[in-house]
Amino acid sequence: MINQWLPAAHRGDAVGDSARGVRDLLRRKGHEADIFALSIDADLGDEIRPFTDPAASRGDITVLHFAVPSPLTEALTTLRGRRVLQYHNVTPAHFFARYDAGIFGIAARGRTELQTLPGRIDLALGDSEYNRRELAALGFSRTGVMPILVDTERLTNAPPLPALESTLDDGPTNILFVGRIAPNKKLEDHIRLAEHYKRYVDSDYRFIFVGRTNAVPRYHSTLLALIAEYDMPPGRFLFTGQVPDVELAAYYRTASAYVSLSEHEGFCVPLVEAMATGVPILAFGAAAVPETLGGAGICFTPKDLERAAELLGLLVYDDELRSSVIAGQRQRLADFSTARTARALDRMIESLSA
Repeated sequence: MINQWLPAAHRGDAVGDSARGVRDLLRRKGHEADIFALSIDADLGDEIRPFTDPAASRGDITVLHFAVPSPLTEALTTLRGRRVLQYHNVTPAHFFARYDAGIFGIAARGRTELQTLPGRIDLALGDSEYNRRELAALGFSRTGVMPILVDTERLTNAPPLPALESTLDDGPTNILFVGRIAPNKKLEDHIRLAEHYKRYVDSDYRFIFVGRTNAVPRYHSTLLALIAEYDMPPGRFLFTGQVPDVELAAYYRTASAYVSLSEHEGFCVPLVEAMATGVPILAFGAAAVPETLGGAGICFTPKDLERAAELLGLLVYDDELRSSVIAGQRQRLADFSTARTARALDRMIESLSA
């Protein structure tokens, strides 16, 4: 029996979605596999089991998905079966210091809690080499990489939404970002980038931010204040909030480019989604972003926003470059196949059974 533990099970969350995909892979391979969580969205109640279920502690192998502190961390160390940590990274607390003392505390506790696990588990896996190196630096003796499973077909097979897409295809160039509105994403730099883009490339643009705006409310308010300070024309910045997959697919379909200026990512699933939907990527090369891109897209350092605006203009308007970048991303996308994750699962099971 192979169990996975989640602090919280939410539909649309990259970690939870990957865990459900891995469970299905394991079942197809003939393993008994389940997911247990402390809190579960109502619409996932039929497929995620509560952590209070006694079966949660009976796994031959138990995988804890770690991104936040929770009672599951200490509980993992008490199990008799094989104990596995899958580390999705904890955003460094300093990003939240100006905006939310509570989240700052949670992030700080997450790092502290992670440091209690070396020597108490059998295997520590990062979902990127960047995360694995952090685990090794913390003293975990057995480490490896377990790729996150990204279901891109939910976007590439999504039906059209003519009303939304016609609204988005109304003239301005759509520049897309997907993810929660949080300070490590450095969305203030998107606003500053827009100022350079307007000045040097094109004034007919729209930056679209798809993701939860209530994750760090004070940060979102700071962004709105910055937009007002720059006196941007109405409609140049669109915050959609969290949207269902069918709408997310429409935002990808109508985007001319995807931009990531984040300064901390443990993996960055939207980069893979942009590859799958044929949207050329411009990304600042911080943390795990260069690894996830793997040479695809346009990855730049240092963070020179004037230069970034010029690169963005080339991605949008240079057809030859745009086609070349999209082709490179399509080639890189093959490295995130379900078969790759299946092979990693086989290696994990084999190593823990030896």
